[in-house]
Amino acid sequence: MLGVIMVTRLHAMYQRSRIMLIFLVIIFLAVNIACGVFKAIGLRYNVAEEVILSGTYMCNYNYEGDVQLLFSLFWIFNTVWEALALCLSVWIAVKHFRDLRRHGQSTGSTVGDCFRVLMTSHLLYFASFAAVSCLQLSFLSPDLVNSESIGALILYGALEFFLSVQMFVLGPRLILSVREYHANLVAASDAENSMASIVFQDRVHVPITSTM
Repeated sequence: MLGVIMVTRLHAMYQRSRIMLIFLVIIFLAVNIACGVFKAIGLRYNVAEEVILSGTYMCNYNYEGDVQLLFSLFWIFNTVWEALALCLSVWIAVKHFRDLRRHGQSTGSTVGDCFRVLMTSHLLYFASFAAVSCLQLSFLSPDLVNSESIGALILYGALEFFLSVQMFVLGPRLILSVREYHANLVAASDAENSMASIVFQDRVHVPITSTM
């Protein structure tokens, strides 16, 4: 879902270019199909265990063979996709800002403000994704995979936290930030129109008849 949102944003930023849309869809499908294959292969070697701790039954799971490498490839492919999306966003944003300055327009114009909102939300989202990817790739180390030390548990907790922030906070902000900017723009436009109407009414000359 987040990938579809990213494709839609980039398509809009590139002025609905059909070539860019085809390129993004091809890369997006290739990455997700490959990640789906890695995930399916890895789940085949997922071994469930029943653990009894102080008389309490708990479920646990372990991986056999080099399954952790497949899961790491899953994150590597997604990281490549997110890095590509970030580079495309930065490139088109820089191009738009250069065009605004070349034509003598202020970078505080509507287009500049819109791209600033897009880049701010995208950079925050990518920073969270990069943190999740780094933590996930750190589990390539055999010392962390089956470790129950305090350090490994802290890393795992940080991974779960950043993953939740990325999916449920910064991911929706990719849409909500644009909607909020559009709402503020509409509100400001309505305020300007109402003020112009008031000024126009103040300047209307009311004819005074002789009887008054």
